[in-house]
Amino acid sequence: QVQLVESGGGLVPAGGSLRLSCAASGRTFSSYYMGWFRQAPGKEREFVAGITWSGDRVRYADSVKGRATISRDNAKKTVYLQMNSLKPEDTAVYYCAGRLGVANYDLWGQGTQVTVSS
Repeated sequence: QVQLVESGGGLVPAGGSLRLSCAASGRTFSSYYMGWFRQAPGKEREFVAGITWSGDRVRYADSVKGRATISRDNAKKTVYLQMNSLKPEDTAVYYCAGRLGVANYDLWGQGTQVTVSS
C-alpha cells in the first residue's frame, strides 16, 4: 500500500514561489498517475495538476497554467509541484493524490497549507 506525505507549504507573499513535495512509501509508486489538488476555505476541492507514471504527459488547471510545474522522480518516490507568481487566490490546503490507470484517485496525502499574503 502506498502512503503519501506532502511538505513544502507555508506563508509566502504574492508573487513568490513555493515547491511542494509529496513523498510516497510503498513499492508501486511508479505505477501511479499522480495529481495535485487544492481546497480553499468554503470551496470544493479542485484539480491543480497531474502527471503520468512516466512523467511524459502533464496536465494543468487553467487557473495555474503557466505558473505551475508538476514533476516526479520515481527513484525518489516523490512528486513535486513548483508554483510561481503566487496569488492570494492560490491560498489553500494542497493535497497530492494517486490513482492507477483511469480509476478514481484512491490515495491521498494529509495536505499542506499554502497561504499567499497580498
